[in-house]
Amino acid sequence: MTNLSFNKTSAHLHIRTSAHYLCVTMFTSFFQLYKQAYSGLSRNSWYLSIVMLINRSGTMVVPFMSIYCIRQLHFSIIEAGTIMSLFGVGSISGAFVGGKLTDKFGFYDLQVGALLSGGILFLILGYQHTFLTVSLGTFVLSFCNESFRPANSTAIAHYSTPENKTRSYSLNRLAINLGWAVGAGFGGLLASINYHLLFWVDGTTNILAALFLLRLMPRASIVNNIKKIEKGIVKVSAYKDRIYLAFILCSTLFAMCFFQFFIMEPVFYKIQWHFSERFIGFLMALNGILIGVVEMVLIHNLEGKRNGLIYIITGVLMGASGFVLLVFLPASTAAAIIIVLLMTFSEMLAMPFMNTFWISRSTDYNRGEYAALYTMSWSAAQVVAPIIGGLIIAYGGFSLLWWALCGLSVVAAGGYYLLFRFVKTG
Repeated sequence: MTNLSFNKTSAHLHIRTSAHYLCVTMFTSFFQLYKQAYSGLSRNSWYLSIVMLINRSGTMVVPFMSIYCIRQLHFSIIEAGTIMSLFGVGSISGAFVGGKLTDKFGFYDLQVGALLSGGILFLILGYQHTFLTVSLGTFVLSFCNESFRPANSTAIAHYSTPENKTRSYSLNRLAINLGWAVGAGFGGLLASINYHLLFWVDGTTNILAALFLLRLMPRASIVNNIKKIEKGIVKVSAYKDRIYLAFILCSTLFAMCFFQFFIMEPVFYKIQWHFSERFIGFLMALNGILIGVVEMVLIHNLEGKRNGLIYIITGVLMGASGFVLLVFLPASTAAAIIIVLLMTFSEMLAMPFMNTFWISRSTDYNRGEYAALYTMSWSAAQVVAPIIGGLIIAYGGFSLLWWALCGLSVVAAGGYYLLFRFVKTG
């Protein structure tokens, strides 16, 4: 009997020891996985991401702009879609001008100026209440805001190496999405109290981001990244690169679909599924949290193993499946979370490798132009997506919109596949 008790005790100790060892091993492996994913990036890449985190932590106006226009300002759904489209028109103009100025003057001053002016304009926009003034304010704001993107993208490329360029952009996206998680989640709470607070927080964080950029990366310490074009060197224009233009067309189609996740899906959740602003904010925040936890490790394990276009195609098709589920799944918390998961993995697979593609086709002499055209493709989607989305909803309902977006996603995936057949990317 004593021997039996001793054997049982020994077995229990052995099991506990093995379990402890397994937990320690798993934790160590988990820690090493994250350490490897984040190692090797330059200090300035981290600084740029910190600035982006501060800026995006105040991202509250755009996710709730459609609901704000409809519920608070009592605009029609078509008027709300038009305002969001004007945001896109301003974005296209700002990206084009920002790309030109980046290649001519460098990326530093443009980032600071765009952040400061954008912050002030957010504060002003919060006091506009008529369709005309909100439309005009939205256009000017988006022009200034979007001129920041080509400069920022060029700065990230400048401080990255060929080996870590995708991860450098993923780090920046991590900052964007962590900020988005904070902004969208907190924004849902503020929107339930007073929509006007959204404009104050968004504007203030823009200004703080500019001040932190000046503090972390003083102007005197930044070497001008613009190199004079030497004789005999031909500057290839992004607007004449046919392969890149085909890529931009596919990216615009994908962006038109993806933007509905932030523009019309919140309206759908509110009107059709009757979710509260707080829960809608949670869904938007969940997107950012998942990206923050998963993307860097995912990219670290995928980068360089297959052609980047394969990951892009997979991501686009996952997004298409998410739109289909909006038609078939019943209104429930679980359904909404499943759809957010699909849309988030769609984003994580597609977007980092889209950045890798445009960088691979650019040089030091035209990187601002390539970055601008890529930014403009997303801005163009912002022009078209809300108008088309609003019209389809008004005349055919949300179900028709989700089917249309699914079909458009499949077309975009087919375009990327054709590019994959003819182009190899790193």
